[in-house]
Amino acid sequence: MLLETIMTLVQQMSGTPYSHGYSPAGTDCSGLASLVSNVATDRPAFAERFNTGNEESALLARGFKYGTAPGALVIGWNGGHTAVTLPDGTPVSSGEGGGVRVGGGGAYQSQFKHHMYLPVDPDAPADAPPPPFGPVLVSVVAPEPPAPPAPGPDPVEPVQNELPPPPDPTPPAPDEPPVAA
Repeated sequence: MLLETIMTLVQQMSGTPYSHGYSPAGTDCSGLASLVSNVATDRPAFAERFNTGNEESALLARGFKYGTAPGALVIGWNGGHTAVTLPDGTPVSSGEGGGVRVGGGGAYQSQFKHHMYLPVDPDAPADAPPPPFGPVLVSVVAPEPPAPPAPGPDPVEPVQNELPPPPDPTPPAPDEPPVAA
């Protein structure tokens, strides 16, 4: 079962140090959330690590839905921390008083303004609406722009955007005095 697999892995890592690495020897909070979400979605445990800045898009790609749901795998986060609550209600964390452990505040901490869940049964509730102004990106570095396309055999001529010169100001009528500028 999914829950047993995740709990076994977290228990094996329990007591390892909080580390910005990403291995069975220790990880930080987002590494642990990545690991749990990877296992829950049948991905290799230590593949495709995310951070709190790209967590929303990474969880969407794994099939998570916005909001929370009872009996679901729930992940909560803010701009600097993330934690997980397993489907049975067990919180798991890294960085809350040390390294990886079963315990901590879990996904429902008041500091977390973002929550997503992975349904574990087909009768799970429908997706909650997304945040009001679209996805919220935190601490995101803009990606490198794509390389310009290679020139083809028939390059497009640039378009000249020339405007006609402005019209001359209308001279005053012969019976009106000139307007002072």
